[in-house]
Amino acid sequence: MSNRRGFLLMMTVGVVALALVAGSVLADELLGVITKIDVDGKKITVVEKDTDKEVLVTITEDTEYVSKKGNRKVDLEKLEKNLKKSQDAGRKGLNAKVTHEKGVASKLEMQRKKAAQ
Repeated sequence: MSNRRGFLLMMTVGVVALALVAGSVLADELLGVITKIDVDGKKITVVEKDTDKEVLVTITEDTEYVSKKGNRKVDLEKLEKNLKKSQDAGRKGLNAKVTHEKGVASKLEMQRKKAAQ
């Protein structure tokens, strides 16, 4: 009886691990620069790093904003203000890593450029 329980536990753990790995593989990561934010439409435009191709990504209520302070919901109005400050300073936009699936973002992480040493 204990062998069956152990086997069932091992199989359950294996299936859960496989689901987590498969879920992360299906999501695409997009490294680039956020150049436009549509607050009303809940969309951001990201210019891909290597190809300079514009990708339109939809932000939902489930999209997480990842920062040093922890994970929280995306505040598009605040993000738009940061984008305008960045563009006023002469930069193209905000460096970001967007995890998305079929154009719908699940995670948004801002990338900071490291200072030259």
